[in-house]
Amino acid sequence: MAATPSGNRKTRVHVVSDVHGNARDLAGAGDGADALICLGDLVLFLDYADHSRGIFPDLFGVENADRLVELRTARRFEEARELGARLWGGIDMDRATAIEKAVRKQYAEMFAAFPTPTYATYGNVDIPPLWPEYAGPGTTILDGERVEIGGRVFGFVGGGLRTAMRTPYEISDEEYAAKIEALGEVDVLCTHIPPEVPELVYDTVARRFERGSLALLDAIRRTRPRYSLFGHVHQPLVKRMRIGATECVNVGHFAGTGRPWALEW
Repeated sequence: MAATPSGNRKTRVHVVSDVHGNARDLAGAGDGADALICLGDLVLFLDYADHSRGIFPDLFGVENADRLVELRTARRFEEARELGARLWGGIDMDRATAIEKAVRKQYAEMFAAFPTPTYATYGNVDIPPLWPEYAGPGTTILDGERVEIGGRVFGFVGGGLRTAMRTPYEISDEEYAAKIEALGEVDVLCTHIPPEVPELVYDTVARRFERGSLALLDAIRRTRPRYSLFGHVHQPLVKRMRIGATECVNVGHFAGTGRPWALEW
């Protein structure tokens, strides 16, 4: 169902991404808005700013979390996987069961914090099959789909592209491009990952280029939405820029800022 304000007053939408366990601030993220949009990454596996927070340190301790971050930041991904394999081999519960148990606990908190209405899509660290179990009637899950909010058409594509990190919801470039294509022309293009533009995909703290989408960049140039909204890159070199007629905005690392980005018309 579309969210439509009464009378002739303006529509206001708040947008968040990369919530990563911040249920406290998420509970108030929709205050003063007609709708909340969430662009994914509800799960906190490991906080790169505070290595004591997340599923990984809860299971294996801060010292191992420090080492994992060190290896990943240095792009020594094979050594990082070897470290993980050794640690997972030392616990009684199998990896999939342990992760799902921890993720379910986080999802229960995150989805309970969503206001009504919320429109949400998946991030690359999310586990899509679990979402319907926790989404209440006020939360609409969209992926490769459109919705009208206040007279404007919003298109949603979730997930990320395949990387050496092997996060849970990474898909092929072809599958991602097909979902972008299925949206057609929209007023606001909402994705978890940014278009493939160096300034938008470079993380200044992690010191690496994240994966953006060329298909998304092509769609922006071709269909000219008013806005392209995304997250994924926590500390981008550039937070916003224009591509032709489109304002491209990284809506922020909500886990760190606790503040939604506002769109009003």
